[in-house]
Amino acid sequence: MQIKAIYPVILLFFLVQISCKTASPFLPVDETVITLTADVKYLASDELEGRETGTEGERKAAAYISERFTSLGLTGIFGDDKSFFQEFQKTIRSNPHADEPNPDDPVIIGRNVGAFLDKGAAYTIIIGAHYDHLGYGAEGSLYTGPPAIHNGADDNASGVAAMLGLAQYFKDKSLKTNILFLAFSGEEKGLWGSNFFVDNSPLQLEDISYMINMDMVGRLNEDTRKIAIYGNGTSPIWDEILPAIRKPDFSIKYDRSGVGPSDHTSFYLEDIPVLHFFTGQHEDYHRPTDDYHKLNYPGIWDVINFISQVILKADSSEKIVFTKTKDASQDVPDFKVTLGVIPDYLFDGKGMRIDGVREDRPAYNAGILKGDVVVKMGDLKVVDMMTYMKALGAFNPGETVPVTVVREGDMMIMKEVTF
Repeated sequence: MQIKAIYPVILLFFLVQISCKTASPFLPVDETVITLTADVKYLASDELEGRETGTEGERKAAAYISERFTSLGLTGIFGDDKSFFQEFQKTIRSNPHADEPNPDDPVIIGRNVGAFLDKGAAYTIIIGAHYDHLGYGAEGSLYTGPPAIHNGADDNASGVAAMLGLAQYFKDKSLKTNILFLAFSGEEKGLWGSNFFVDNSPLQLEDISYMINMDMVGRLNEDTRKIAIYGNGTSPIWDEILPAIRKPDFSIKYDRSGVGPSDHTSFYLEDIPVLHFFTGQHEDYHRPTDDYHKLNYPGIWDVINFISQVILKADSSEKIVFTKTKDASQDVPDFKVTLGVIPDYLFDGKGMRIDGVREDRPAYNAGILKGDVVVKMGDLKVVDMMTYMKALGAFNPGETVPVTVVREGDMMIMKEVTF
């Protein structure tokens, strides 16, 4: 009698366990990490020579992304032939003040890569990441040596790999919106690809519910688990959804503005809600050392799964509400000097924490170290990134000022910081 009574309970237990496994909201970790690694390893390989817009390396990267879309069963969206590719061109004017371009001015041809997941819905969400980088570092590099391939593993092969991971996750999911997966080119040159897309979209812009962007999501620090999410002020729904997501567990720094130095800005400026994900700056940023083996692939998996939950919680047959945000960059004055440091953009304490110091620059020459927190420059207090940038605007080249930092809990004054 006891055995017969217990048997249904045991059976129910195992059925629940099986059901839970089947209904898991996450991508399988092992095979996903392998795929993420393979995607980044190719996109950040020397063969692609830094993926600069308009180069053969960029075209190889675009071909690879389109092949991955095909392998996932997705279709193109551009033109009558539903191509994966959207070409755009930019003329580099030798005289930017001339009324007409010079016919001898060089023309750069780039291409966006897009794939459509049709759920038969009225509205579409966009999941995007730029795939171009700096080539050999002629423009935008922070490296001071001879020309070298800038592979851009974190910036932004990581974001492209995450986008492809989300395509894998959602291709068989039931949703109330369509999804357009977009890999942009020309981001490093000034958001060329995303600007062109919003001006030449195959979709009506009013039919785009929101846009999610991923740029540098490959360096999650497992000790701090900090990520930055920008644009949470662009729709009231984000303040409901984001705090409700408990796993993966992150320490999140929010920035409400829809304007920032990546492709989500192009969509925000068209009154489309956005979210932008970022795992932090590092010393390899815009240098040849940003290579695939330095990335945290389980960390990218965490980011993918967090974003997937955002999308599932926001899923609706109705378009989400857009709200304008204050553009913080409008408050930043022009400044003629720099400390020569890499700020820690994820730091949320008082002051401006330094995440890297460049050799032979003012901070380095004054003895300021990575990990120092700047709290005062001259007579100006520094309480956050904005006040730091405003303080820089008060100084001129050649000027020497004291800079106060906190180092391992101790206040120190660097008396001679010369710009």
